[in-house]
Amino acid sequence: MPKPLLVMDQHFRQVEELFRPGAFAELGTLCKILGGANRPMDRDAFLGALPTAEFVVAARPELTRPELDSAPELKAVIEVSGTFQAGLDYDACMERGIEVLSCAPGFRRPVAEMALGLMIAGGRGIVDEHERFRAGLERWFNDNVGTDFSLYGQTIGFVGFGSIAQECMRLLQPFAPQIRAFDPWLMSSGASFEGVCFVELEEVLTTCRCVVIAAVPTDENRQLVSRGLIEKIPHGALVVVISRSHLVDFDALVEAAAAGHIRLASDVFPSEPVSKQATWRQARNVIWSPHRAAAVEGGRHQIGDMIVHDVRAILSGSRTRHLQVASLDKIRKVICASQVALQEG
Repeated sequence: MPKPLLVMDQHFRQVEELFRPGAFAELGTLCKILGGANRPMDRDAFLGALPTAEFVVAARPELTRPELDSAPELKAVIEVSGTFQAGLDYDACMERGIEVLSCAPGFRRPVAEMALGLMIAGGRGIVDEHERFRAGLERWFNDNVGTDFSLYGQTIGFVGFGSIAQECMRLLQPFAPQIRAFDPWLMSSGASFEGVCFVELEEVLTTCRCVVIAAVPTDENRQLVSRGLIEKIPHGALVVVISRSHLVDFDALVEAAAAGHIRLASDVFPSEPVSKQATWRQARNVIWSPHRAAAVEGGRHQIGDMIVHDVRAILSGSRTRHLQVASLDKIRKVICASQVALQEG
């Protein structure tokens, strides 16, 4: 019996970026892979393969209803950019029973690890003291009372409590923190997590020593953390922006940090790459990371493992999925995230 056909147009991602060698070989035992080169796939070749394809893996899957109608065997479309995007006819997929899956959960470990690193570095003033040392202004044995703080037993807040925040909380468990989170989707669904207190946004921002911005951007949450709310953040608190700057009034955050009101650590920016002339570069009380939370060797290999698992599950009839499953409600809420991702690099 011939193997099912999997069409792979994963570029801009590299195959080696997504898959461990063993995982890619395993996928090849499950499916005949067409494409999978580290360059854009020819569109005519891509469309020509659709009539017999059972799976499509693409960085930015773009398929219209007529193109989907030409693929009667198609079981799943898997995106590997990191979010559901415009360009795919989701209604047609849902009507046909074609699963649409996102690799977003595959980023949770490296991004959560980076968030934890920024929390420790920001809370303990590691970068500030490093720069002081280079300038000969280091403060030996100084307790930095009122500025530095420990994560042990600390009150830590999350704006958005999706997969990255949940993984970050798991990493924080040895510190025995008090966790408060604002996530209107989870709050309205009645979801609960042991050790997490769901509260309103203002309470997260005004009662936590460290706040992690981890929500998915939507049309509704642009600058959710407004200038007015930033002004209410307690003196000396640390804000870590790990998802998208779309969620915050970025200028107001930088101003608050430069004024000594808060500390700020961010892996993302309103426009990327950041101009060499940007005044943000010289701001005080900040830690900047050039959008590299997942940029570590093997940092995206969990995506490949998830793809292999879910392809195998679909072929065997199992309903277990490791990738994120699209629903029309979810798509309508988060589709602008891809536009934000393109704007922010």
